[in-house]
Amino acid sequence: MSYREYWNQIQETKDELNSLISSYWSGYSNVGDWEFWVVLSLLVFPLLLLYFIDRNRIFELFCFGYTVHLLWTYIDMILENYNYLTHTHFITPLLPFALTVTTSLLPVGFLLLYQYCTNHKKNFYICTIVLSAVFVFVFMSVERVIGLVEFTRGMNQFYVFLIDIVIAYISYWFITGIKRFITPDADDG
Repeated sequence: MSYREYWNQIQETKDELNSLISSYWSGYSNVGDWEFWVVLSLLVFPLLLLYFIDRNRIFELFCFGYTVHLLWTYIDMILENYNYLTHTHFITPLLPFALTVTTSLLPVGFLLLYQYCTNHKKNFYICTIVLSAVFVFVFMSVERVIGLVEFTRGMNQFYVFLIDIVIAYISYWFITGIKRFITPDADDG
């Protein structure tokens, strides 16, 4: 197959897939279905919690949450593209299926945890393990039971738990590194 033939077939397959996903959404995940409203609430309600953010550290906290969001979105796209993790109900077929979780629930949860731990001198690493366990073994279990998420190809909640922890730690190290870069210790100069 030539270069152009590959791309023509890829584009045709993408068009078919997009049509199939749109048809599925119209039949099983649209505004008339209760799952749509659950998914929408998972997007909106965590964002309301941002009212409690420390406004003196808003850039730092949002940068942390944004890092969690980006990392989780990319990881989730890989997991979905290779059929390890499937979000069966979503707000729109135009955006990533896990939009509510990767854009709102996880970033806001970890952002508020980061704020709490840094304000109260708590161990971020241990608190992250606890919050990740709640997200994965409680929240995701409920999602599985009501049919909002499915695992295939050997993926399971424990792997998601590990991914959750790694993403939160990387985000923490990234923000800590930026803070050190911006405000170096006084004895260095």
